[in-house]
This record gives sequence, C-alpha cells and structure tokens, in this order.
Amino acid sequence: MQIKEFRIRCSAIGLIMGEMGLTDKQTEKLEELNLRYTNAILGKAKPLTDNMDAEMKAMIVKRDNAQLPQTCKSYLQEWIKEQVYNEQKQIKSKYLTKGIEVENAAIDYYSEINDLGFLVPSDVFFTSEFIQGTPDLIVGDTVYDFKSSWDCFTFPLFETEIDKGYWSQLQGYMFLTERKKARLVYTLQNTPEELVFDTFTDYTDIDSKFRIKEFAFNYDKEFIKSVEDRVKLCRVYIADLITKL
Repeated sequence: MQIKEFRIRCSAIGLIMGEMGLTDKQTEKLEELNLRYTNAILGKAKPLTDNMDAEMKAMIVKRDNAQLPQTCKSYLQEWIKEQVYNEQKQIKSKYLTKGIEVENAAIDYYSEINDLGFLVPSDVFFTSEFIQGTPDLIVGDTVYDFKSSWDCFTFPLFETEIDKGYWSQLQGYMFLTERKKARLVYTLQNTPEELVFDTFTDYTDIDSKFRIKEFAFNYDKEFIKSVEDRVKLCRVYIADLITKL
C-alpha cells in the first residue's frame, strides 16, 4: 500500500503536540521523590511511604515508555483512513460555514479600521519537509489568521491569553512564510441571514473595540523544532499501523 509521506497541517499542529511522558509538574514531583529516596538511604530523611514508592515507580515507567498522546494517535488514524479510502473527512457546522463566508469581510473590516489599505487574502499553499498550510493573510513581516465569532457571546472580549491551538497554527505559518511576527485576529461580523434561524443581530454600528480582538506574538524556533521532531515520531507510528493492516 502506497501512502504519501505525512506532513502536519498548520491547523492541526495542536492535535499532535500534547504532552509525552511526564508533565513538568510530574517531573518535578519525581525529582522530589528521588531525592527523598536517596536521602533515606543515607539516613538523612524518612523512607518513602508505600504510596510514595508506588507513585515514583509509576512515573519512572511513564517517563521511560513515553508514547504519543491519544489525541495525536486518533488524528493520525483518521489521516491514514483519508489516504486509504481517498476521502477527506468533512466537518460541517454553522460556525465553520460562517467563518468561511465572512472571511473576506473580516479582513476588509480589519483593514479599514487599521487603515491598512486593500489587502488580498493569501491563497498560496506552503510546504516544508514536515509542515504545510495556507495562512489567511501576509502583510510585510507579519502573518495573520482570522477567526469570526458566531455572535457576541462567543466573541473573546475578555480573554487575555491566546488559544494554544491557534498559537501553534500561526507558529507553523510563520515558519513556512519566513515571518517572525504573527497576529491572531477575532472579528465580530454579521452572520449571513441564511444561517440565522431566529433573531438576526446587526453589529454594524457597534464600536470596533468591541468587534476586534487580536493577539500579537513572535516566532518560536524551538517550538517548530519540537513540531518537526513530533512529525518524525508520527511517521513511525503511521508506518507501524500500516504494517498491521
């Protein structure tokens, strides 16, 4: 069976980058238990309790037998099915449909408010040895991704931290486009009337500070290296599953 080499889409980087082995907190805990165990041997501390000993041994096993997280495995299994059956999984929802339909309007609105002139959405598909994708917009040294909230109640008005999955996605875009800056932009656009089944809400006259929320951040070279390393592990997992079919 011939299957193309796996490359991760920027939009799915977050799905493969879960913790492997021990978390930082678990690593810290293991170090504490190891120190107490050593000091107990030297007579400088009390011996580990039975529960502590069992916890330490369990964490050592997890550390030394790290596996891809289940979310990653599930994603890779779906990817293999897409290759085997030559069919891409379709995800449909009114939220995704709105995002697609108002993307150009969102970019135009953002450009108008920030006096950026006429902006042309990107349609270039970028690919590297491990990562691929198409960003929404590239302006100068900055790559953009736009998210259109369904309504004011899903608009992240009070959020102060960026969604980790979207941060990962834009890291991929920065790498592919050789940019060092990124902006995740949420906008609140009117929902196309054909998607509204109850009351239509018009946000046109709402102040832009309540309709645009953006997060700016920089390129993280070390994160991209970790993505490339994870893709290598994903390829090993894929090859192993294929041999079992």
